Amino acid sequence: MDRFFKLKQNGSTVRTEIMAGLTTFMAMAYILTVNPNTLTAFGQIDMGWYSVFLATALSAGIFTIAMGLFINFPVALAPGMGLNAYFASVILSSATTDHPFTWEMGLTAVFISGLIFILLTLTKVRQMLLDAVPDSLKHAITVGIGLFITIIGLKNSGLMTIGVEAGNDIAAHTFTDVLSFETVIHLGSLENTDVQLALLGLLLIGILMVLQVRGAILLGILGTTVVALLMGVVDFGTLSDPQTPWVPDFTQINFARFDWDGILHTGIISAIATFTFVELFDTFGTLVGTASRAGIMKNPEEGKKRVGKAMLVDAAAVTGGALLGTSTTTAYVESAAGVAEGGRTGLTAVTTGVCFLAALFLAPIAALIPGSATAAALIIVGVLMVQSIKEIDFTDMVVAIPAFLTVTMMPFTYNIANGISFGIVFYVVLACAANLLGKKKYSIHWLMWVLFVLIILRYIFLGSQG
Repeated sequence: MDRFFKLKQNGSTVRTEIMAGLTTFMAMAYILTVNPNTLTAFGQIDMGWYSVFLATALSAGIFTIAMGLFINFPVALAPGMGLNAYFASVILSSATTDHPFTWEMGLTAVFISGLIFILLTLTKVRQMLLDAVPDSLKHAITVGIGLFITIIGLKNSGLMTIGVEAGNDIAAHTFTDVLSFETVIHLGSLENTDVQLALLGLLLIGILMVLQVRGAILLGILGTTVVALLMGVVDFGTLSDPQTPWVPDFTQINFARFDWDGILHTGIISAIATFTFVELFDTFGTLVGTASRAGIMKNPEEGKKRVGKAMLVDAAAVTGGALLGTSTTTAYVESAAGVAEGGRTGLTAVTTGVCFLAALFLAPIAALIPGSATAAALIIVGVLMVQSIKEIDFTDMVVAIPAFLTVTMMPFTYNIANGISFGIVFYVVLACAANLLGKKKYSIHWLMWVLFVLIILRYIFLGSQG
């Protein structure tokens, strides 16, 4: 173990890595139920709940283990939230009577986007992003992802709710009218059991971290789950639910269910472009942010090489996930939960991957863990990741404005790619303006100009979808 994963070299131990891997799994295990629910939530989509469950567990397990064994990287992969919702919405919004956009066509679009990623990775275009993007934006990405994770935790726990006055169409009113509506973010009801459990989880994890207890996040999740069991709010019906059988039935996998005849559908090009664009920046942000938190980027050259290799596994995961029958499989921001517990090597990822494969047989038990238990962990992880904000020089407006937009647009638009896009566009414009006016000179990598143009074109022709 030590020789293969270089544990001592990375200042870690087998116990620490296993605990970190379990923590990452606990933090992202919700995808095992959320992804099947998302992709089968609409009547026109008949992928099969259990089929998607199998694809989710298998893709997460196989490619997370690959990330650990081949790259020695503490990052887990699974079908991406947001991208799976877009997958579903594309199928519905692009459907026509003459030529419906089927889920098989959606998987085809995902598969093609994965092939594009493999090409971009092998030609080292994706790796060039590590040199092209300024350090200030890299740190801003880490902070933004931290806030993004916090928003996910707050939303999943019920601690944060968004209210819109019933019966009012915001788009049909003026800004002044909207101000009178209940459109603001609210504190969730403290009488809600999920909210109470999330607050308890926050307190448990917080106290354990203050006391510097190893495995604080995982212990907090387990402690909250025990309390939930004692409160009688855990649904034991999952133990006998036919949708979550104890023995996996692999014959129900939608393997390679592609529709190549439908590639000429007008909506598929837009779908491929959107999957590619969002995944490009989402993965970049997640890998850089997690690598920075794990200390991998302390040696810039070595860090860039490892992140570059990780991108190849991620690209393969996109195509592999589509083959298994699920939407885009990508690196997960929740990996930061394991990194926060001390995960520094691929053993963390291998542990997480094994848990996902085990979930194929223990799905009913995994379904017992309440979402409020893991939501508290995500909020704490946000605290840890925003520490990178101290590396950003907010006295320099060329640096501060793009960084601030990167940080804020991620959580407030619920999209990592939006934050990175705004940061890149504003950095190029402001740095160029400063250089032309003879002020302090700022370096603008040629790839930043390429990204600038692509981002502008993306929003012009594809709008804000995804």
